[in-house]
Amino acid sequence: MNSFSPTEDTIAAIATAVSPGQGSIAVIRISGSSAIEISKNIVHIPGMHNWSTHKVLYGHVTEANQKKYIDEVLILIMKGPRSFTGEDVVEIHCHGGIISVQKILERLLDNPNIRRAEPGEFSQRAVLNGRLSLTQAESISELISARSRKAAELALNGIEGNIQTTIQSIRQRLLEQLTEIEARIDFEEDLPNLEEENVKNEIMAIRKNIYELIENAKRGSWVRSGLKVALIGKPNVGKSSLMNRLSKKEKAIVTELPGTTRDLLESEIVLEGIPLTFTDTAGIRKTENIIEQIGITRTQKALQQTDLVILIFDYSKGWNKEDESILQQIPKSIPILIVGNKSDLKDFHSSLKEQKIILEKENLVVMSAKTGEGEQELINYLLKFCGSSEIHGLDIALNERQLDLAKSAMKSLKQIDKVFDEKLPWDFWTIDLRQAINHLGELAGDDLTENLLDNIFSKFCIGK
Repeated sequence: MNSFSPTEDTIAAIATAVSPGQGSIAVIRISGSSAIEISKNIVHIPGMHNWSTHKVLYGHVTEANQKKYIDEVLILIMKGPRSFTGEDVVEIHCHGGIISVQKILERLLDNPNIRRAEPGEFSQRAVLNGRLSLTQAESISELISARSRKAAELALNGIEGNIQTTIQSIRQRLLEQLTEIEARIDFEEDLPNLEEENVKNEIMAIRKNIYELIENAKRGSWVRSGLKVALIGKPNVGKSSLMNRLSKKEKAIVTELPGTTRDLLESEIVLEGIPLTFTDTAGIRKTENIIEQIGITRTQKALQQTDLVILIFDYSKGWNKEDESILQQIPKSIPILIVGNKSDLKDFHSSLKEQKIILEKENLVVMSAKTGEGEQELINYLLKFCGSSEIHGLDIALNERQLDLAKSAMKSLKQIDKVFDEKLPWDFWTIDLRQAINHLGELAGDDLTENLLDNIFSKFCIGK
C-alpha cells in the first residue's frame, strides 16, 4: 500500500520541446480538478460548445482583458479517469513559437489555483492514480530519450508492462515459497513435511531468472546509453581519419601536422541498435606545448570514463617504443583493441603475422581509414564486443534503479545457501525470502513512498 495520497492541486507545463523555428506546434498540458475551469477562463471558443470529454475545440487564448488574442489554438479535453494522469486533463495545442507558448503558460499561471508542474509530475500522478505502474512510467521516460530503434523497442516493451509482469511473476513464486514455509512454522503438526531440497531447487530456479535480468541489464545499458569508445595513439596516426570514416562525416580536422587534435571530439554512430560514441582524443606524447598538454590531460581523464579503447598506430611504420608507452598508460581494467592504420602505405612483405608477434596476445585489426580496407573487420569486432547477437533477442532490460534492487534481491536469496548448509530452522529461511520479496516489490512499485517517487520523477523532463 502507498504511504500517501495523490495531490489534488492543478498543475501546468509545456509538454513539447520549444526552440526558435524548430517546431510548428507546441503542447501545454494542464492536469487537476480545476484544469477545465481555468482553461475556460483564458480561451474564447466561438459559438456554443460543450466542453465534453475527449473532444477537440477550436478557439483563441486571450489576454487578461479578453480584448486581444495571444494565439490561435486547439483545445483537447480529457476528463478523469480516462486521461494520462487519471485526473481532468486539458491540452492546449498552439503555434510552436517561444513567445506565444510562454505567454499562454503565463496566462494559466496567473490563476492562483494552478502552479507550474515539477519535472515528471504528470507521470508521477499517473502512477499515484493507478494509470501506470512505476516501471511503465520509467519506460516512457526511456522512450523519450531513446537514441536508437532498439532502445525505443525496449522502452515500448516496458510501457506494455513486460518488466512489471516479469517481476511480479518472480515475486509471486517467492511468495508461494514463503507461504508454504510459514504454514509449516504455524501448523507444523497439521501439515505434511516440506522437502528442503525442493524449496532450495525452486529458489535456485528463481535466482537463475533474476541473474538473467541482471545480465540483460548490462546489454540494455549499452542499448540505452551507448558504448563509449576512446581513440588514442600518437599524433598523426589517423585517429581523426578513422573517426570520420566510421561516422561518414568530416567532423575532425585531418592534416599532416602532428598534434592537430587538441580538444576531445565526439561522433556517434548506431551499429545494429547500439549507439557508439567515439571520442577522438589528442595524441599522447611528451610535448612542451601548453595547449597540447591540456589536450593530453583531457585524454587521460576521458580514459577513466570509456568502455573500450582503440589504440591506433601507423602500420606503415610498424609498432615502436612510443606506441608501447601509450599502451602501458591505459588502465588495465579497460578493454583494448589495437588498430594498425595506413595499411595502404605498407609493404606487405612485412607480414601481419609479424605484427601480431610484436603485439603478442593483443587484439589487432589492420586497416586503412583512407581506403576503407579492413573497416568491416573493425565493425565486426565492435559488434561482437557489444554482444549484438544477444541484444537482438533482448526483450526487456532493467534500468539502473531496477538493477540495484534486482541485485539486492539476488543477494538476499544467496543467503539461503548458508541457511540450508547449516540446517537452520525454517524461521531463518523466511528472513531472506521476505527481504528478496520486498526488494522486488520496490522494483515493481508495489510499495511506494513519497521520497522514492520524488527521487525517480525528478529526473524526468518537465511536462512529462
